[in-house]
Amino acid sequence: MPKVYNFGAGPAKLPEEIYDIIKNELTNYEGTGISLLETSHRSSTYLKLNAEVQDVVRRLMDVPANYKILFMPAGGQGEFAAVPLNLMSRTGTADYVVTGAWSEKAAKEAKKYGKVNLVVPPTNRYTDIPGQSTWNLDPNASYVHICTNETIHGVEFHDIPDTKGVPLVADMSSNFMSKKVDVSKFGVIYGGAQKNIGTSGVALVIVREDLLSNPMPVCPSVLDWTQANKNDSILNTPPMFAIYIMGRVLQWIERKGGLDAMAVAATKKSSLIYDIIEKSNGFYYAPVAKHVRSKMNIPFRIGSSEGNDALEKEFLKGAEARGLIQLKGHRSVGGIRASTYNAVTIEEVETLAQYMKEFLAKHSH
Repeated sequence: MPKVYNFGAGPAKLPEEIYDIIKNELTNYEGTGISLLETSHRSSTYLKLNAEVQDVVRRLMDVPANYKILFMPAGGQGEFAAVPLNLMSRTGTADYVVTGAWSEKAAKEAKKYGKVNLVVPPTNRYTDIPGQSTWNLDPNASYVHICTNETIHGVEFHDIPDTKGVPLVADMSSNFMSKKVDVSKFGVIYGGAQKNIGTSGVALVIVREDLLSNPMPVCPSVLDWTQANKNDSILNTPPMFAIYIMGRVLQWIERKGGLDAMAVAATKKSSLIYDIIEKSNGFYYAPVAKHVRSKMNIPFRIGSSEGNDALEKEFLKGAEARGLIQLKGHRSVGGIRASTYNAVTIEEVETLAQYMKEFLAKHSH
């Protein structure tokens, strides 16, 4: 079997050295003689880990002291409900900037709990982010919600929008910890861990403390950020192993040079793929406008803007034969998608780029 190069969008590749750490700690966690999988969440062992993971998040993102770091159940999609349940009661309305499938799902979920204003006109082709001068922002909104990187459609915010004092809430599931951001410009940052900072089962939430203490009465306790904060994310048994893996991944990022190093690598990796697309004379086609192209998820078609089914199937078959796996585009959009998260190495992306060049040479006329 050839070496496997995993370009999956999530659950995504973990750094290879993390597997060695997990193997070494799985049955004897930090000298306790037992696995973390069977350790009490009220034990000093877990309390220490809980604090360590919060600390590494705070260091990596330079999180201000007036922001709380929470580990929440139900992943990023659980937070689609938690956001309005915790924030909508301020005014009963919220603004949603829908730029892809995930922000569309978030807006749909929020409609269960209050009035949702769609800031940009609805579309079924998510290939751009309309300029902020065209946005229809409501100054009375409880918050403005964006998805900073759309995993399926490959659209990424490269600048933080100005929401005129209304709290900005960001789903960062697929570009968390890929670059530095000014946390103080957000009211809430959240994301599921399984795309760029760990494995499934936990959502990381960073919330400004003045936004706590006013959940809707119907908010379930397990989604209530105020209760989570009061109980240090241990209201009930948390997804301990997912939190542990996230912590080990974040410590790896720190060892590798932090978010500045991740950003440099992300630019290099994504440029390797986009450069081939741009120089292919239309053989490879990237649908997303250049100024909002994602550095984490790169969707493209082969043969034309609508794709050539036979060529795309041949590309995927040839890729798998070389160990290049999970490159098929999301079922809702088709085509090809390469995810180049932090754990994907430059050498792995170079291997994919070389295959793309060879496939182009074989099939272009």
